[in-house]
Amino acid sequence: MSHEADAAGADGSVTVLRDGAVLRIALDRPTRRNSLTPFMIRALVEALTDAAADDSLRAVHLRGAGDDFCAGVDWVGTNSSGGRRPRAGDLVRRVPHAAHRVIELVHGIQLPVVCSVRGWAAGFGCNLALAADFTVAATDAVFWEPFVDRGFSPDSGSTWLLPRLVGLARARRMLLLGEKVAGSDAADWGLIHRVVQAPELDDAAEQLLGRLASGPTVATGLAKQALAFGLHSSLSESLAQELFNLELACRTADFKEGLEAFRQRRDPKFQGR
Repeated sequence: MSHEADAAGADGSVTVLRDGAVLRIALDRPTRRNSLTPFMIRALVEALTDAAADDSLRAVHLRGAGDDFCAGVDWVGTNSSGGRRPRAGDLVRRVPHAAHRVIELVHGIQLPVVCSVRGWAAGFGCNLALAADFTVAATDAVFWEPFVDRGFSPDSGSTWLLPRLVGLARARRMLLLGEKVAGSDAADWGLIHRVVQAPELDDAAEQLLGRLASGPTVATGLAKQALAFGLHSSLSESLAQELFNLELACRTADFKEGLEAFRQRRDPKFQGR
């Protein structure tokens, strides 16, 4: 993986920076509130796909440049086709391999993903933040699902994520009424992990990343996978999945280190192996 990859101009950019065991991904189109272009979406898919296969990584950090996290997909720019109407099935053909693939990767990658949100997290940007394992937001952040307000039906996993995070009643408020949720309320709702004052956002994210990046990476990834599996399985199925995961975790060096640290009554020093 390259240490940094970006492209400037109207297409916006996604900066991918390797910082030790942490992969830092920044959406960089601040003049448009980091709304995503097709180029940026492809860059996200590539960065996350590469990260999923990189055994030396132990955490991923997502953030937006400037005053906002992400105002969604730039549909105006994306669909400026000179007045020509897209052929039938255009969205069904493209979106599963683009925007929807980003959500699947963030949700399913066996690395902990931390998201920092300030300003707007709207539409796809909102769902990208909700798909992360831990989202820390500033009190002045705004989470908004404006799909119906724009004449769209909801997408990018919103109808799956929201009921599981905040329940059906609040999901209806956000998706059908377009209700905005302030960062100051998001943690109380269970929408995100934590809310902090804006000047404290970077420190709060770094503390969380430091803890996750020094943890038992394989066991963390297996726990994340089991949580996702359990959302659509029976208790017996989840118990069986946990057993298979435990068999794998017990074969890691970090498992042995955890036991040894327990015996010696000291903090473990995990290596992510």
